[in-house]
Amino acid sequence: MKSKGYTYSGDNDIGFVAWYDGNSSSTTHPVGEREPNELGLYDMSGNVCEWCNDWYGDYSRSVQTDPTGPASGLTRVYRGGGWYDLESYARSARRNNSGPGSRSSSLGFRLLRSAVRVSGR
Repeated sequence: MKSKGYTYSGDNDIGFVAWYDGNSSSTTHPVGEREPNELGLYDMSGNVCEWCNDWYGDYSRSVQTDPTGPASGLTRVYRGGGWYDLESYARSARRNNSGPGSRSSSLGFRLLRSAVRVSGR
């Protein structure tokens, strides 16, 4: 496990790793202007809240790793805090919800791609 148990993704001092209401000047910022987390990922706390694929609903009371919530619903999960949020909302564990058609300058998503290996190189 690579996590060092920080409050925010990459540090206990939010100013090093995140844009939030205390330092954002009320706007989003380009990715990578703050320090990365332990995995080298930038902006995992603050800047914009991130849409998740999960439908919003109560989790089971049993201990789980990476719970997904219900199979369907009316609203989707988003996590973390945005540039307009208080420091305490900038944690990846913060979970909220909104309708799938919702739009906001502080709500986004992260694109991922798998590494492609080319044989012989």
